[in-house]
Amino acid sequence: MRAHAAPFSVLFVCMGNICRSPTAHGVFRHKAAHSGLGDRVRVDSAGTHNYHPGKAPDERTQRHAAERGYDLSDLRARQMLATDFDEYDLILAMDWDNLALAQDLCPPGQTHKVRRMTEFCLRSDSPVVPDPYYGGSQGFEEVLDLVEDACEGLLKHVQQQLQR
Repeated sequence: MRAHAAPFSVLFVCMGNICRSPTAHGVFRHKAAHSGLGDRVRVDSAGTHNYHPGKAPDERTQRHAAERGYDLSDLRARQMLATDFDEYDLILAMDWDNLALAQDLCPPGQTHKVRRMTEFCLRSDSPVVPDPYYGGSQGFEEVLDLVEDACEGLLKHVQQQLQR
């Protein structure tokens, strides 16, 4: 039996847990709540690296998300842990490097849980959510576009899983 109370749980993973994964965390949390699944879905985010423990998401990330109605101010960075594979039903990596790092940490028998975020995109065919950290505003907007698209597909997936 899983240690968490929600019937379905998702962990979003990027490198430092201050840009992409908190964006996905906040967007999916918002979409799940507005679809009536807020109490049935557990959402979290983590970094494959422990660069920013306890820090809030990047100010640019928060600003761009807020402009679209997503509040990320309560989120704090943490590093991905081996125990996350027991705690979460899905662990969604933002790019190939973070997917490989998550797979390396993943215990045998749990690899089916580790996937790329963009596998759930309904409109975009981008293989990854690119890191916006060293770019300008357009990078943060692109992240939001991809994350919103993927979260729509993810929400459909989770609804199907909860109906089983």
